[in-house]
Amino acid sequence: MNKFLEEDIGEGDRTTQWIVPEDHRSQAIIVAKQDGIIAGHRYAQGIFRVLDNEIEYNEKKADGDLAKKGDAIVEIKGRTRAILTGERVGLNILQRLSGIATLTREYVDAVKGTRAKILDTRKTTPGLREMEKYAVKVGGGENHRMTLSDMVLIKENHITVAGSIREAIRRVKGRGLLVEVEVKNMEELKEALDEGVDRVLIDNWDVQSTGEAVNFIGGMVPVEASGDMTVERARMVAKEGVDYISVGALTHSFKSMNLSLLLI
Repeated sequence: MNKFLEEDIGEGDRTTQWIVPEDHRSQAIIVAKQDGIIAGHRYAQGIFRVLDNEIEYNEKKADGDLAKKGDAIVEIKGRTRAILTGERVGLNILQRLSGIATLTREYVDAVKGTRAKILDTRKTTPGLREMEKYAVKVGGGENHRMTLSDMVLIKENHITVAGSIREAIRRVKGRGLLVEVEVKNMEELKEALDEGVDRVLIDNWDVQSTGEAVNFIGGMVPVEASGDMTVERARMVAKEGVDYISVGALTHSFKSMNLSLLLI
């Protein structure tokens, strides 16, 4: 949190320092200017607490709640300098994470009634992965790998280096991690299954082919689908019986929720 504030404050918040007396206290509210799912209170509160460790941060809408346009999200009481200096960074965090949670909820709602679970990816903002993946969970999604060390995911470039799917799998099996492999066609799918992988990833397959793959696998291993997953495409793919749908857009193509902080 300190680094976020240092980036914004620089040598000091001159405007606030020169206008607001040091002992001045205020009450403020953060208001939703559009509908959305709220996420990020723990981080936003941390920003204000760095500036005033006695500040009161009272949630009116909790993480995961739907806020409607005009709703009060938070009530803040404390030193005015802390509220105004922390305003931009605190809002940036809440707006960004609420945008991710809101988009995630759209995808989760789209696949309701199917077995599919919505996953995020590693397409996150450098330095903000923990926050952004937290927002995905608030929106009802699940986290894929947090880091490269969490599981083995064999992709096209790994297969190129190894020479084949079979050889790539053999090099990683038995090392104590779940092994998932990306396959481009039915031939590669069969090869992966023959080698006993834990999960298969079908990337950019059309809906009909996805269904054929799911039927062929027959529940032997979980199936993950990915590739340009719009909300509508995710709905169609989910109906084919996949277990997971990974959506990079959750953390790279969301729109921040519009929030505003006002002194009362």
